[in-house]
Amino acid sequence: MAKKILVADDEPYVLRSIEYTLSKAGYNVVTAVDGEEAYTRINAENPDLVFLDIQMPKMDGNSVCKKLREDPEKKDLYIIVITAKGQESERLFSLECGASEYITKPYSPRKMLERVKEILGE
Repeated sequence: MAKKILVADDEPYVLRSIEYTLSKAGYNVVTAVDGEEAYTRINAENPDLVFLDIQMPKMDGNSVCKKLREDPEKKDLYIIVITAKGQESERLFSLECGASEYITKPYSPRKMLERVKEILGE
């Protein structure tokens, strides 16, 4: 059975790009366009891995991370934050909020896919 990955980003191009890359590799991809939708869908879909943009409407990615880490069932969920913000202080803040990893845009789809396979043990 294909692993499920949730991708949340309010930029349609980024969302489609990641969704395409992961779907082509055989993953079941669920998408969200804002933080509230991401949080709701994560709880409904129970993905194996989450990609979260930081700057999204309704609830930012760091807030979603914090809420997920407060839930005992989601505390071990692997969350990769994707952002255009490359400052070290931003990275540290996201990690403090519960992100497992921090990737800056632009990123290499090939490297992203290799990392996904490592994380999911494939």
